[in-house]
Amino acid sequence: MLNPLERLAQSAYHWNTRPLDAETDWAARRALLDWFATTLPGCNQAPATLLSEAFSSTRGKGGAVCYVDGHLGSPRYAALLNATASHTVEFDDIFKDGGYHPGSSTVAAALAVAQDIQATREQLHRAIIGGYEVGCRIALAIQPSHYRFWHTSATVGTVGAAVATAMLLGATSVQIGHAIGLASSFAGGHQQNLQGEGMAKPMHAGHAADAGVMAGMAAAKGVTASLDSLHASNGFAAATSDSTGNWGAALEGLDAWTPITRMTVKNHGCCGHIFPALDGLKALQASAPVTADSIESIHIEGYGATYSMCNRPTPSTAQEARFSIQYCIAAYLVLGKVRLQAFEPPMLEDARIRALMPKVSVSECADIAARYPRQRMANVIVTTVDGNTHQHLQETRKGDPEDPMTDAELFEKYHELASDLLSPVARHALQEVVISSNELPGSVEFFNS
Repeated sequence: MLNPLERLAQSAYHWNTRPLDAETDWAARRALLDWFATTLPGCNQAPATLLSEAFSSTRGKGGAVCYVDGHLGSPRYAALLNATASHTVEFDDIFKDGGYHPGSSTVAAALAVAQDIQATREQLHRAIIGGYEVGCRIALAIQPSHYRFWHTSATVGTVGAAVATAMLLGATSVQIGHAIGLASSFAGGHQQNLQGEGMAKPMHAGHAADAGVMAGMAAAKGVTASLDSLHASNGFAAATSDSTGNWGAALEGLDAWTPITRMTVKNHGCCGHIFPALDGLKALQASAPVTADSIESIHIEGYGATYSMCNRPTPSTAQEARFSIQYCIAAYLVLGKVRLQAFEPPMLEDARIRALMPKVSVSECADIAARYPRQRMANVIVTTVDGNTHQHLQETRKGDPEDPMTDAELFEKYHELASDLLSPVARHALQEVVISSNELPGSVEFFNS
Protein backbone atom coordinates (compact mmCIF):
# COMPACT_ATOMS: atom_id res chain seq x y z
CA MET A 1 0.00 0.00 0.00
CA LEU A 2 1.19 3.49 -0.80
CA ASN A 3 1.76 5.64 2.26
CA PRO A 4 -1.66 7.31 2.70
CA LEU A 5 -0.15 10.41 4.29
CA GLU A 6 2.15 10.97 1.32
CA ARG A 7 -0.67 10.27 -1.14
CA LEU A 8 -2.97 12.77 0.56
CA ALA A 9 -0.21 15.37 0.77
CA GLN A 10 0.44 15.00 -2.95
CA SER A 11 -3.23 15.46 -3.71
CA ALA A 12 -3.40 18.62 -1.60
CA TYR A 13 -0.25 19.98 -3.22
CA HIS A 14 -1.68 19.38 -6.69
CA TRP A 15 -4.73 21.45 -5.76
CA ASN A 16 -2.41 24.47 -5.99
CA THR A 17 -2.18 24.10 -9.76
CA ARG A 18 -4.71 21.61 -11.11
CA PRO A 19 -7.62 22.99 -13.15
CA LEU A 20 -10.32 24.43 -10.94
CA ASP A 21 -13.64 23.65 -12.59
CA ALA A 22 -16.73 25.78 -12.08
CA GLU A 23 -18.51 23.20 -9.89
CA THR A 24 -15.63 22.91 -7.42
CA ASP A 25 -15.03 26.66 -7.29
CA TRP A 26 -18.73 27.27 -6.65
CA ALA A 27 -18.67 24.64 -3.91
CA ALA A 28 -15.82 26.56 -2.26
CA ARG A 29 -17.83 29.78 -2.44
CA ARG A 30 -20.85 28.06 -0.90
CA ALA A 31 -18.69 26.59 1.85
CA LEU A 32 -17.25 30.02 2.64
CA LEU A 33 -20.67 31.71 2.79
CA ASP A 34 -22.03 28.88 4.92
CA TRP A 35 -19.03 29.32 7.23
CA PHE A 36 -19.96 32.98 7.73
CA ALA A 37 -23.59 31.95 8.28
CA THR A 38 -22.66 29.67 11.16
CA THR A 39 -19.80 31.80 12.51
CA LEU A 40 -21.46 35.19 12.86
CA PRO A 41 -24.19 34.18 15.35
CA GLY A 42 -21.55 32.58 17.53
CA CYS A 43 -19.46 35.75 17.63
CA ASN A 44 -21.53 37.38 20.36
CA GLN A 45 -21.98 34.23 22.47
CA ALA A 46 -19.87 32.32 24.96
CA PRO A 47 -17.36 30.79 24.79
CA ALA A 48 -15.99 32.97 21.97
CA THR A 49 -16.73 36.21 23.84
CA LEU A 50 -15.03 34.84 26.96
CA LEU A 51 -12.00 33.72 24.97
CA SER A 52 -11.73 37.19 23.48
CA GLU A 53 -11.27 38.54 26.99
CA ALA A 54 -9.11 35.67 28.22
CA PHE A 55 -6.65 35.81 25.33
CA SER A 56 -6.70 39.51 24.44
CA SER A 57 -3.05 39.91 25.46
CA THR A 58 -2.06 37.18 22.98
CA ARG A 59 -3.74 38.78 19.96
CA GLY A 60 -0.41 39.65 18.41
CA LYS A 61 0.16 41.56 15.21
CA GLY A 62 -1.20 40.51 11.86
CA GLY A 63 -3.79 41.05 9.19
CA ALA A 64 -6.24 38.30 10.17
CA VAL A 65 -9.75 39.45 11.06
CA CYS A 66 -11.17 38.20 14.35
CA TYR A 67 -14.92 38.37 13.70
CA VAL A 68 -15.66 37.96 17.39
CA ASP A 69 -14.48 41.51 18.12
CA GLY A 70 -13.84 42.97 14.65
CA HIS A 71 -10.11 43.60 15.21
CA LEU A 72 -7.02 42.42 13.37
CA GLY A 73 -4.52 40.04 14.90
CA SER A 74 -2.31 37.05 14.28
CA PRO A 75 -3.67 34.13 12.23
CA ARG A 76 -3.60 31.74 15.19
CA TYR A 77 -5.57 34.14 17.38
CA ALA A 78 -8.20 34.80 14.72
CA ALA A 79 -8.46 31.14 13.76
CA LEU A 80 -8.96 30.08 17.39
CA LEU A 81 -11.76 32.55 18.13
CA ASN A 82 -13.46 32.39 14.74
CA ALA A 83 -13.54 28.59 14.65
CA THR A 84 -14.90 28.49 18.19
CA ALA A 85 -17.68 30.88 17.19
CA SER A 86 -18.34 28.82 14.09
CA HIS A 87 -19.03 25.63 16.06
CA THR A 88 -21.25 27.25 18.71
CA VAL A 89 -24.75 27.27 17.21
CA GLU A 90 -24.52 23.85 15.48
CA PHE A 91 -24.99 25.03 11.92
CA ASP A 92 -21.57 24.12 10.43
CA ASP A 93 -21.30 21.91 7.36
CA ILE A 94 -20.99 18.12 7.43
CA PHE A 95 -19.17 15.48 5.43
CA LYS A 96 -21.71 12.84 6.34
CA ASP A 97 -19.86 9.74 5.14
CA GLY A 98 -17.04 10.60 7.53
CA GLY A 99 -19.16 12.04 10.34
CA TYR A 100 -17.06 15.20 10.24
CA HIS A 101 -17.58 18.98 10.28
CA PRO A 102 -14.66 20.33 8.20
CA GLY A 103 -15.72 23.95 7.75
CA SER A 104 -15.39 25.47 11.20
CA SER A 105 -11.69 24.73 11.61
CA THR A 106 -10.50 24.47 8.00
CA VAL A 107 -12.12 27.67 6.72
CA ALA A 108 -11.23 29.59 9.89
CA ALA A 109 -7.56 28.65 9.50
CA ALA A 110 -7.43 29.21 5.75
CA LEU A 111 -9.17 32.58 5.87
CA ALA A 112 -7.04 33.88 8.75
CA VAL A 113 -3.78 32.90 7.03
CA ALA A 114 -4.97 34.19 3.65
CA GLN A 115 -5.90 37.56 5.15
CA ASP A 116 -2.58 37.79 6.95
CA ILE A 117 -0.42 37.12 3.88
CA GLN A 118 -2.83 38.88 1.50
CA ALA A 119 -3.32 35.79 -0.61
CA THR A 120 -5.50 35.85 -3.70
CA ARG A 121 -9.07 34.64 -3.61
CA GLU A 122 -8.13 31.71 -5.82
CA GLN A 123 -5.38 30.69 -3.41
CA LEU A 124 -7.90 30.76 -0.56
CA HIS A 125 -10.33 28.55 -2.47
CA ARG A 126 -7.64 26.05 -3.38
CA ALA A 127 -6.43 25.84 0.23
CA ILE A 128 -9.98 25.25 1.51
CA ILE A 129 -10.54 22.55 -1.14
CA GLY A 130 -7.24 20.86 -0.26
CA GLY A 131 -7.95 21.02 3.46
CA TYR A 132 -11.38 19.47 2.93
CA GLU A 133 -9.85 16.82 0.65
CA VAL A 134 -7.38 15.55 3.23
CA GLY A 135 -9.55 15.92 6.32
CA CYS A 136 -12.65 14.29 4.86
CA ARG A 137 -10.70 11.33 3.51
CA ILE A 138 -8.93 10.75 6.82
CA ALA A 139 -12.37 10.77 8.46
CA LEU A 140 -13.44 8.05 6.01
CA ALA A 141 -10.45 5.93 7.06
CA ILE A 142 -11.11 6.00 10.80
CA GLN A 143 -14.89 6.15 11.09
CA PRO A 144 -17.21 5.02 12.55
CA SER A 145 -15.12 3.52 15.36
CA HIS A 146 -13.20 6.77 15.94
CA TYR A 147 -16.42 8.40 17.12
CA ARG A 148 -16.80 6.13 20.13
CA PHE A 149 -14.28 8.17 22.09
CA TRP A 150 -13.18 11.03 19.83
CA HIS A 151 -14.80 14.10 18.29
CA THR A 152 -13.86 14.03 14.61
CA SER A 153 -14.22 17.78 14.14
CA ALA A 154 -11.66 18.31 16.90
CA THR A 155 -9.19 15.65 15.81
CA VAL A 156 -9.38 15.49 12.03
CA GLY A 157 -10.19 19.20 11.94
CA THR A 158 -6.64 19.89 13.10
CA VAL A 159 -5.30 18.13 10.02
CA GLY A 160 -7.61 19.96 7.61
CA ALA A 161 -6.55 23.31 9.07
CA ALA A 162 -2.88 22.34 8.87
CA VAL A 163 -3.12 21.35 5.21
CA ALA A 164 -4.90 24.57 4.22
CA THR A 165 -2.32 26.63 6.10
CA ALA A 166 0.65 24.84 4.59
CA MET A 167 -0.76 25.21 1.08
CA LEU A 168 -1.23 28.96 1.48
CA LEU A 169 2.33 29.32 2.77
CA GLY A 170 3.79 27.67 -0.33
CA ALA A 171 4.73 24.34 1.25
CA THR A 172 6.01 21.53 -0.92
CA SER A 173 4.23 18.18 -1.08
CA VAL A 174 6.68 16.77 1.45
CA GLN A 175 6.17 19.74 3.78
CA ILE A 176 2.39 19.31 3.56
CA GLY A 177 2.98 15.73 4.62
CA HIS A 178 4.93 16.93 7.63
CA ALA A 179 2.09 19.34 8.45
CA ILE A 180 -0.29 16.35 8.46
CA GLY A 181 2.09 14.42 10.71
CA LEU A 182 2.48 17.28 13.14
CA ALA A 183 -1.25 17.91 13.22
CA SER A 184 -1.94 14.26 13.98
CA SER A 185 -0.01 14.70 17.24
CA PHE A 186 -1.73 17.99 18.11
CA ALA A 187 -5.23 16.55 17.55
CA GLY A 188 -7.53 16.06 20.54
CA GLY A 189 -11.12 16.29 21.75
CA HIS A 190 -13.03 13.45 23.41
CA GLN A 191 -16.69 12.49 23.47
CA GLN A 192 -17.41 13.51 27.06
CA ASN A 193 -16.72 17.15 26.17
CA LEU A 194 -18.87 16.68 23.06
CA GLN A 195 -21.87 15.19 24.85
CA GLY A 196 -21.48 16.50 28.40
CA GLU A 197 -22.10 19.89 29.97
CA GLY A 198 -19.81 22.88 29.57
CA MET A 199 -18.39 25.01 26.77
CA ALA A 200 -15.58 22.76 25.58
CA LYS A 201 -17.32 21.50 22.42
CA PRO A 202 -17.08 24.76 20.41
CA MET A 203 -13.48 25.08 21.55
CA HIS A 204 -12.77 21.71 19.92
CA ALA A 205 -13.05 23.45 16.57
CA GLY A 206 -11.16 26.49 17.85
CA HIS A 207 -8.26 24.41 19.10
CA ALA A 208 -8.24 22.43 15.84
CA ALA A 209 -7.91 25.63 13.83
CA ASP A 210 -5.23 27.08 16.12
CA ALA A 211 -3.19 23.87 16.31
CA GLY A 212 -3.60 23.34 12.57
CA VAL A 213 -2.26 26.80 11.80
CA MET A 214 0.68 26.08 14.10
CA ALA A 215 1.39 22.76 12.36
CA GLY A 216 1.11 24.28 8.89
CA MET A 217 3.34 27.22 9.72
CA ALA A 218 5.95 24.99 11.33
CA ALA A 219 6.03 22.52 8.45
CA ALA A 220 6.28 25.30 5.85
CA LYS A 221 9.45 26.47 7.62
CA GLY A 222 10.99 23.00 7.66
CA VAL A 223 9.80 21.40 10.91
CA THR A 224 9.38 17.68 10.33
CA ALA A 225 7.27 14.82 11.68
CA SER A 226 6.97 11.09 11.02
CA LEU A 227 5.53 10.53 7.57
CA ASP A 228 4.07 7.27 8.87
CA SER A 229 1.95 9.18 11.39
CA LEU A 230 -1.41 8.16 9.95
CA HIS A 231 -1.12 4.44 9.25
CA ALA A 232 1.66 3.08 11.48
CA SER A 233 0.79 0.48 14.12
CA ASN A 234 1.15 3.15 16.80
CA GLY A 235 0.02 6.06 14.66
CA PHE A 236 -3.06 8.27 14.57
CA ALA A 237 -5.57 5.79 13.13
CA ALA A 238 -4.50 2.96 15.42
CA ALA A 239 -4.58 5.21 18.47
CA THR A 240 -8.04 6.63 17.77
CA SER A 241 -9.98 3.85 16.00
CA ASP A 242 -10.22 0.07 15.90
CA SER A 243 -7.62 -0.41 13.13
CA THR A 244 -4.71 1.26 11.39
CA GLY A 245 -7.24 2.79 8.99
CA ASN A 246 -9.42 1.79 6.05
CA TRP A 247 -7.23 3.60 3.58
CA GLY A 248 -8.55 1.78 0.53
CA ALA A 249 -11.99 3.28 1.09
CA ALA A 250 -10.53 6.66 2.08
CA LEU A 251 -8.43 7.04 -1.06
CA GLU A 252 -11.00 5.63 -3.47
CA GLY A 253 -11.72 8.18 -6.18
CA LEU A 254 -8.88 10.48 -5.13
CA ASP A 255 -8.28 12.94 -7.99
CA ALA A 256 -11.61 11.86 -9.55
CA TRP A 257 -13.96 13.59 -7.08
CA THR A 258 -13.36 15.95 -4.19
CA PRO A 259 -15.28 16.07 -0.88
CA ILE A 260 -16.15 19.76 -0.95
CA THR A 261 -18.59 19.00 -3.77
CA ARG A 262 -20.40 16.44 -1.55
CA MET A 263 -21.03 18.47 1.57
CA THR A 264 -24.13 18.67 3.70
CA VAL A 265 -25.36 22.18 4.44
CA LYS A 266 -27.22 22.14 7.74
CA ASN A 267 -30.84 23.20 7.53
CA HIS A 268 -31.52 22.86 11.27
CA GLY A 269 -29.59 24.30 14.19
CA CYS A 270 -29.12 21.08 16.11
CA CYS A 271 -27.26 17.79 16.04
CA GLY A 272 -27.30 16.29 12.55
CA HIS A 273 -28.46 12.94 13.93
CA ILE A 274 -31.83 14.62 14.63
CA PHE A 275 -32.25 15.89 11.06
CA PRO A 276 -33.89 12.77 9.56
CA ALA A 277 -36.57 12.86 12.26
CA LEU A 278 -37.27 16.56 11.68
CA ASP A 279 -37.39 16.12 7.90
CA GLY A 280 -39.56 13.04 8.31
CA LEU A 281 -42.00 14.91 10.54
CA LYS A 282 -42.21 17.70 7.97
CA ALA A 283 -42.92 15.18 5.22
CA LEU A 284 -45.58 13.51 7.38
CA GLN A 285 -47.29 16.83 8.02
CA ALA A 286 -47.68 17.30 4.27
CA SER A 287 -49.97 14.28 4.07
CA ALA A 288 -51.49 13.90 7.54
CA PRO A 289 -53.19 16.17 10.12
CA VAL A 290 -50.21 16.25 12.48
CA THR A 291 -50.06 19.41 14.60
CA ALA A 292 -48.81 20.28 18.07
CA ASP A 293 -52.34 20.02 19.46
CA SER A 294 -53.10 16.66 17.83
CA ILE A 295 -50.15 14.66 19.21
CA GLU A 296 -50.68 11.71 21.51
CA SER A 297 -47.17 10.31 20.97
CA ILE A 298 -44.23 10.42 18.57
CA HIS A 299 -41.73 7.59 18.31
CA ILE A 300 -38.50 7.92 16.32
CA GLU A 301 -36.66 4.84 15.09
CA GLY A 302 -33.10 5.72 14.10
CA TYR A 303 -29.52 4.49 14.04
CA GLY A 304 -27.18 4.13 17.00
CA ALA A 305 -26.21 7.78 17.41
CA THR A 306 -29.84 8.89 17.16
CA TYR A 307 -30.42 7.14 20.46
CA SER A 308 -27.05 7.29 22.19
CA MET A 309 -26.42 10.99 21.55
CA CYS A 310 -29.89 12.45 21.18
CA ASN A 311 -32.07 10.69 23.73
CA ARG A 312 -32.12 13.58 26.20
CA PRO A 313 -35.62 13.87 27.66
CA THR A 314 -34.94 16.78 30.03
CA PRO A 315 -32.33 19.21 28.61
CA SER A 316 -31.69 22.28 30.73
CA THR A 317 -29.36 24.33 28.54
CA ALA A 318 -29.28 25.40 24.90
CA GLN A 319 -26.31 23.12 24.28
CA GLU A 320 -28.17 20.12 25.70
CA ALA A 321 -31.34 21.07 23.81
CA ARG A 322 -29.46 21.02 20.50
CA PHE A 323 -28.71 17.36 21.18
CA SER A 324 -32.18 16.44 22.48
CA ILE A 325 -34.49 14.80 19.96
CA GLN A 326 -37.35 15.31 22.41
CA TYR A 327 -36.75 19.04 22.56
CA CYS A 328 -36.09 19.53 18.85
CA ILE A 329 -39.16 17.60 17.73
CA ALA A 330 -41.33 19.56 20.17
CA ALA A 331 -39.76 22.88 19.14
CA TYR A 332 -40.38 22.07 15.48
CA LEU A 333 -44.05 21.38 16.16
CA VAL A 334 -44.43 24.70 17.99
CA LEU A 335 -42.23 26.94 15.83
CA GLY A 336 -42.28 25.24 12.44
CA LYS A 337 -38.48 25.19 12.28
CA VAL A 338 -35.45 24.58 14.48
CA ARG A 339 -33.08 27.47 14.06
CA LEU A 340 -31.66 30.12 16.36
CA GLN A 341 -34.96 31.14 17.94
CA ALA A 342 -35.55 27.60 19.15
CA PHE A 343 -32.62 27.82 21.56
CA GLU A 344 -33.18 31.25 23.02
CA PRO A 345 -34.04 31.36 26.77
CA PRO A 346 -37.78 32.01 26.35
CA MET A 347 -38.20 28.99 24.10
CA LEU A 348 -36.19 26.73 26.39
CA GLU A 349 -38.86 27.36 29.06
CA ASP A 350 -41.84 27.48 26.70
CA ALA A 351 -44.75 25.56 28.24
CA ARG A 352 -45.97 24.29 24.87
CA ILE A 353 -42.60 22.73 24.06
CA ARG A 354 -42.17 21.28 27.54
CA ALA A 355 -45.63 19.71 27.38
CA LEU A 356 -44.83 17.96 24.10
CA MET A 357 -41.39 16.63 25.05
CA PRO A 358 -42.60 13.69 27.22
CA LYS A 359 -44.64 12.48 24.25
CA VAL A 360 -41.48 11.94 22.16
CA SER A 361 -39.48 8.72 22.41
CA VAL A 362 -36.58 7.27 20.42
CA SER A 363 -35.03 3.86 19.80
CA GLU A 364 -32.42 2.25 17.58
CA CYS A 365 -33.66 0.25 14.58
CA ALA A 366 -31.29 -2.47 13.34
CA ASP A 367 -32.24 -2.05 9.67
CA ILE A 368 -31.67 1.72 9.78
CA ALA A 369 -28.47 1.31 11.80
CA ALA A 370 -27.05 -1.07 9.19
CA ARG A 371 -27.14 1.66 6.56
CA TYR A 372 -25.31 4.22 8.72
CA PRO A 373 -23.14 6.27 8.11
CA ARG A 374 -23.70 6.32 4.35
CA GLN A 375 -27.40 6.90 4.94
CA ARG A 376 -28.90 8.89 7.81
CA MET A 377 -32.50 7.72 8.14
CA ALA A 378 -35.39 7.82 10.59
CA ASN A 379 -38.78 6.17 10.84
CA VAL A 380 -41.29 8.61 12.31
CA ILE A 381 -44.40 7.11 13.93
CA VAL A 382 -47.05 9.56 15.14
CA THR A 383 -50.16 8.65 17.06
CA THR A 384 -52.76 11.41 17.24
CA VAL A 385 -55.35 12.02 19.95
CA ASP A 386 -58.10 10.63 17.70
CA GLY A 387 -56.37 7.23 17.81
CA ASN A 388 -54.94 7.26 14.30
CA THR A 389 -51.31 6.33 13.58
CA HIS A 390 -49.25 7.92 10.83
CA GLN A 391 -45.81 6.68 9.77
CA HIS A 392 -43.10 7.94 7.42
CA LEU A 393 -39.65 6.50 6.64
CA GLN A 394 -37.27 9.40 5.93
CA GLU A 395 -34.38 8.11 3.83
CA THR A 396 -32.51 11.40 3.28
CA ARG A 397 -31.80 14.66 5.08
CA LYS A 398 -32.46 18.07 3.59
CA GLY A 399 -29.06 19.56 2.82
CA ASP A 400 -27.32 16.24 2.12
CA PRO A 401 -25.92 15.66 -1.38
CA GLU A 402 -28.95 13.49 -2.12
CA ASP A 403 -31.31 16.39 -1.27
CA PRO A 404 -29.12 19.49 -1.49
CA MET A 405 -29.93 22.93 -0.24
CA THR A 406 -30.36 25.24 -3.21
CA ASP A 407 -28.37 28.44 -3.55
CA ALA A 408 -31.49 30.43 -2.70
CA GLU A 409 -32.03 28.33 0.44
CA LEU A 410 -28.40 28.79 1.46
CA PHE A 411 -28.69 32.56 1.00
CA GLU A 412 -31.87 32.59 3.10
CA LYS A 413 -30.11 30.64 5.86
CA TYR A 414 -27.15 33.04 5.76
CA HIS A 415 -29.31 36.16 6.08
CA GLU A 416 -31.38 34.68 8.92
CA LEU A 417 -28.37 33.59 10.94
CA ALA A 418 -26.30 36.72 10.35
CA SER A 419 -29.11 39.17 11.09
CA ASP A 420 -28.27 39.69 14.77
CA LEU A 421 -24.69 40.76 14.07
CA LEU A 422 -24.86 42.49 10.68
CA SER A 423 -27.21 45.06 9.22
CA PRO A 424 -29.01 44.23 5.96
CA VAL A 425 -26.55 46.41 4.05
CA ALA A 426 -23.57 44.66 5.62
CA ARG A 427 -25.05 41.20 5.04
CA HIS A 428 -25.60 41.87 1.36
CA ALA A 429 -22.13 43.38 1.02
CA LEU A 430 -20.51 40.31 2.55
CA GLN A 431 -22.58 37.96 0.42
CA GLU A 432 -21.54 39.88 -2.68
CA VAL A 433 -17.87 39.58 -1.76
CA VAL A 434 -18.09 35.86 -1.05
CA ILE A 435 -20.35 34.75 -3.90
CA SER A 436 -19.68 37.14 -6.76
CA SER A 437 -16.28 38.79 -6.37
CA ASN A 438 -12.65 37.76 -6.42
CA GLU A 439 -11.83 39.89 -3.40
CA LEU A 440 -10.60 38.33 -0.19
CA PRO A 441 -13.29 38.63 2.52
CA GLY A 442 -12.12 40.98 5.25
CA SER A 443 -13.80 43.40 7.61
CA VAL A 444 -15.04 45.93 4.99
CA GLU A 445 -16.90 47.86 7.68
CA PHE A 446 -19.28 44.94 8.28
CA PHE A 447 -19.42 45.72 11.98
CA ASN A 448 -20.15 49.40 11.42
CA SER A 449 -22.69 49.28 8.61
